[in-house]
Amino acid sequence: MVEGQSMTTVADVVAQVRDGRLDDFVREAVVLVARELMEGEISAEIGAELGEVAPDTRATYRNGYRERAWETRVGELELLVPRKRSGPAYFPSFLEARRPAEQAIVAVVMEAYVNGVSTRKVDRLVEQLGISGMTKDRVSALCRGLDERVTAFRDRPLEGSYPYLWLDAKWIKVRDRGRVVTKALVVAYAVHETGVREVIGLDVGEVESGSFWVEFLRGLKRRGLTGVRLAITDQHEGLKAAVARVLGCPWQRCTVHFTRDMVMHCRRDQRGLVAAALREIFNAENGQAAKERVTSVLERLAPVAPKVVELLEGAEEDLTAFYAFPREHWTKIRSTNPLERVNKEIGRRSDVVGIFPNDQAVIRLAGALLLEQNDEWLVQRRYLSAESMALVLAPPTEPAVDAEPEVARLAA
Repeated sequence: MVEGQSMTTVADVVAQVRDGRLDDFVREAVVLVARELMEGEISAEIGAELGEVAPDTRATYRNGYRERAWETRVGELELLVPRKRSGPAYFPSFLEARRPAEQAIVAVVMEAYVNGVSTRKVDRLVEQLGISGMTKDRVSALCRGLDERVTAFRDRPLEGSYPYLWLDAKWIKVRDRGRVVTKALVVAYAVHETGVREVIGLDVGEVESGSFWVEFLRGLKRRGLTGVRLAITDQHEGLKAAVARVLGCPWQRCTVHFTRDMVMHCRRDQRGLVAAALREIFNAENGQAAKERVTSVLERLAPVAPKVVELLEGAEEDLTAFYAFPREHWTKIRSTNPLERVNKEIGRRSDVVGIFPNDQAVIRLAGALLLEQNDEWLVQRRYLSAESMALVLAPPTEPAVDAEPEVARLAA
């Protein structure tokens, strides 16, 4: 049993009510019912009642209790959860074991509610979660625990090399100095030299500007990001310039987003033709064949979609950079689509909140979710095989140039 605490019996509760010594009968009654439920459940798991001698059915023995706070509609209750000496740990069926990402969304909702910036939707969530009695101290305690984990995750050293790097941004609404503003939640994913995917960076920016991306990439380099051979992103001139300036590596423009953009530059009845023509380029046998197909596509589309022809000519090198890498990597490095599921999950969670109370709340929620995703990736099979990654890690034919010192030299 937890030291310094004792079990209250039904007789004790009745006596205290009768003598006027118990001000909150409902709270004590809930604790009492919860305790009886837990004792019944753990007895079933152990195969014996408390103090019962049952050698034929007993699987293990009780091993004291642990404290566990439980948020309810009558406030926060302190439960004494039974423990077992061996076997899987007992967890009460009426409690919800929240994962870090779920804790984070509760923390965001509570923070918004306590600080008076909630919307009607958040009010409904607060009611469903049973946290309307939350105080600022309780919110701060929960946020502190989550922030420590997310900060350690965001600031961890990056060891080894990361040949492939994806950069993505999602627009979210945040309260800032009394106004609701739109900010960019930016995330960096990478494939390690071992072939395992990782989330390596997360931040919130005022605007998705070139200067922001430069500082973001420099932060990754300070933590140890090296060996980037290809950066895959959507079209953004500031981001493209930042990649060239800080990383000095080739840039792959997302082919899926490019195709979606191009079909908007032609008539509805031409969109199928344009999309099919572009897919021919991205499904070529090799880089040389892709260049030949570009020439063919430009000739075919010139009479019907001149704007597409103009944009394709300017983006050809950026769209076909992936052909310089191993064939089995092509479908995974020519677009940001491999990250769509994670991005949708971030969007789904952020849509629940709607308007975040501050930047830290955004990082807390996204960071907890990405931390979980990163843990899953680390225990799954490699995203890319070790044999194919060895081909990427082979020394380049020309010596790599450290981009930033070269830029500084030219500027001088």
